[in-house]
Amino acid sequence: MPYWQYNIRNIMSNPFDNLFSDDMLGSSDMFPIISLDERSYDLNIISGDILPILPLRNMVLYPGVLLPVSVARSKSLKLVREAHENDALIGVCSQIDKKQDDPTIDQLFPLGTVASVVRILEMPDNSTTVILEGKRRFRLGELDSTKPYMKAKVDLLDDVLPDLVDGSFGALVSSIKDLAINIINDSGAISPEMGFAIRNIENPVFLINYVCVNFGLSVKEKQRLLEIDDIMTRAYQLLELLNKEAQLLEIKMSIQNKVKEGIDQQQREYFLQQQMKTIQNELGGGSVEQEVADFRERAKEKKWGEPTAKIFDKELKKLERMSQHSPDYSTQLNYIETMLDLPWNEYTKDNFNLKNAQKTLNKDHFGMDTVKDRILEHLAVLKLKGDMKSPIICLYGPPGVGKTSLGKSIAAALNRKYVRVSLGGLHDEAEIRGHRRTYIGALPGRIMQNIQKAESANPVFVLDEIDKITTDYKGDPSSALLEVLDPEQNTAFHDNYLDIDFDLSKVLFIATANNLSTIPRPLLDRMELIEVSGYTQEEKVEIARHHLVPKELADHGLKDTDFSISKPVLNNLVDAYTRESGVRELNRQIAGLMRKVAKNVATKEAYNVEVSADDLKTYLGAPRYSRDKYQGNEYPGVVTGLAWTQVGGEILFIESSLSKSKSPHLTLTGNLGDVMKESAMLALEYIKAHADQLGIDSQLFEDWNVHIHVPEGAIPKDGPSAGVTMATALVSAFTRRKVRKNLAMTGEITLRGKVLPVGGIKEKILAAKRAGITDIVLCADNQKDIDEIKPVYLKGLKFHFVNDIMEVIDYALLK
Repeated sequence: MPYWQYNIRNIMSNPFDNLFSDDMLGSSDMFPIISLDERSYDLNIISGDILPILPLRNMVLYPGVLLPVSVARSKSLKLVREAHENDALIGVCSQIDKKQDDPTIDQLFPLGTVASVVRILEMPDNSTTVILEGKRRFRLGELDSTKPYMKAKVDLLDDVLPDLVDGSFGALVSSIKDLAINIINDSGAISPEMGFAIRNIENPVFLINYVCVNFGLSVKEKQRLLEIDDIMTRAYQLLELLNKEAQLLEIKMSIQNKVKEGIDQQQREYFLQQQMKTIQNELGGGSVEQEVADFRERAKEKKWGEPTAKIFDKELKKLERMSQHSPDYSTQLNYIETMLDLPWNEYTKDNFNLKNAQKTLNKDHFGMDTVKDRILEHLAVLKLKGDMKSPIICLYGPPGVGKTSLGKSIAAALNRKYVRVSLGGLHDEAEIRGHRRTYIGALPGRIMQNIQKAESANPVFVLDEIDKITTDYKGDPSSALLEVLDPEQNTAFHDNYLDIDFDLSKVLFIATANNLSTIPRPLLDRMELIEVSGYTQEEKVEIARHHLVPKELADHGLKDTDFSISKPVLNNLVDAYTRESGVRELNRQIAGLMRKVAKNVATKEAYNVEVSADDLKTYLGAPRYSRDKYQGNEYPGVVTGLAWTQVGGEILFIESSLSKSKSPHLTLTGNLGDVMKESAMLALEYIKAHADQLGIDSQLFEDWNVHIHVPEGAIPKDGPSAGVTMATALVSAFTRRKVRKNLAMTGEITLRGKVLPVGGIKEKILAAKRAGITDIVLCADNQKDIDEIKPVYLKGLKFHFVNDIMEVIDYALLK
């Protein structure tokens, strides 16, 4: 039975029985077989003839070799079937790029092999396998046509055969045969049938070609050997490649012998890794080595200290020793990359132009002078000293006043990177300090993650909602923040994942909070507290004019000529449609106006470009809120007081009345808190004690009930600042003396009649001004608060500073 027939029958019975290892067969998945027809040069074609050209992927056909080829492309199937039916010759060329589905003549290697189609096999998996027999080498010439398949002229090439009398060629062929058989025997992964075939091939040229096809050579190497005309040279080149293969096998066997005995599972993994390393080194290096080399190059550019460099080198060596298949390999790799990604001693250059910094801060935020001054002071000291620890600032105040966005403006003013982490609802300490690497999926804490994201070791770092951190069984995040926010400790912040000290002292931390009472005292002690109070109505109008309206115009695609709103209308909008300390609701109302205008512009409907007060009602509906206005002094016992709320200042009326009773008592109504009730009791007791000085008959206290009421009973009210107002209202009720017109007052009283200072002065004064008040009575100690208010807000107001309740009564009550 001919040898090639034997192999075809084996392939037909089981196509996979004759497949060799990937190492020895390269990417080919076919078992080549040898031709017994040695009349390869007796062809019925000459140079210049036109042949159909069959492109091959991943394989090269040699003269004298039978090669099973799986054919799937429609053009190729048509070509081989027509050639088989007509017993015609074809040209076979290998593709330069195996990914090309329909290669052109320029995408084929220029040298190929003339072949005949021996047989077409329909395989069990519905694929088609063609047996090709190589005949003679040729060089591609001019393209003739591409339809229905590629045809081109061919120039036949002759092999330069050696002198058979010369014994060196025989010795060379014998060496190739012996070396190939040794490789087959030592490898253990190659079918013994290949050794049987090599022993039985008598034609030396066919033997050389057979070995070229079957051993672990790449397509480019096979093509290079095919393009060698001189058989002697081709044999020498093949022997050199076989020697490299034999040496590689020898190294593998040497490694196996060294570690053969007494290895456990871990040692076995190490041995396999060493084996892979050795193979990669012999072949010119591998991906792991390249990755490690890249890490070392990146490490040279890092500005870390010597202790950190030693730790990195130790961890990198640990990575080199690990197997890629080890479960700890990816963890170690991530750790190395985290170390390299962190900005060790890498800082952005601060912008020391104080005027430019102030301009940037003023452009984005209105008011907030205390915060802006603190930032400029820090920048000034940094400019003079060149190096200093950044302050830890905590901005606290009601929602919507711009605490968080201020951090971004500060970063822009200083020319620093900006990062923000929201701490609201945080309850796991590991979120701050990170997880230890022993845990699956361990990561650095949020502090180090954001430092890594900033790519700078001195960013502006906003810790948002620091007052909303919670605690559970996983630890106390606020305690972990103690190290972050302590200037004496954060020079060596220790993240559990990184396990190396990192310097955070150059980071400008800005914490934000709404309520200081929920922040632990030790944490509060480490921060510089700056109050960001609610905006006054005047400030809200200015913010709307300079920031909100231009922003919403851009967001809604409107031009300046499409929308205009005057200052009085803005004032009406703030007063009648918002009740807040910040400007979020105001922004929403302005956006509502813009949407109405945008609709009119889009539908080309007529509308008023200049928004009026009537337009507000049309666009936004009826006013939602109304403020109390001064109601005059027609009734004794009614005094105007000033109150502070989270959404600004308000005026309130303290009403008092007397009614005859056999069992006199004090009645308090208006949803008053305990502190406010105590203020009323203090006022009444003081008046009883000083009745003679006030011109009040003490018998009145025995015959009359006293009732104090504060309107808007649905709203809870509390605080000591209505003390002077209640005392004045009671004296007015008992003496029937009216109160001076356009007068309001605020202040706490004591049992001795002393007037004490209160807070919220700025908001109270602005509320009084809006209500038409012209005279305000305050404690003398509150004069310092008046000095901090811009003069523009004080215009039209007269202040009367007092120390005793008698001074208040003497001034407030008419004779």
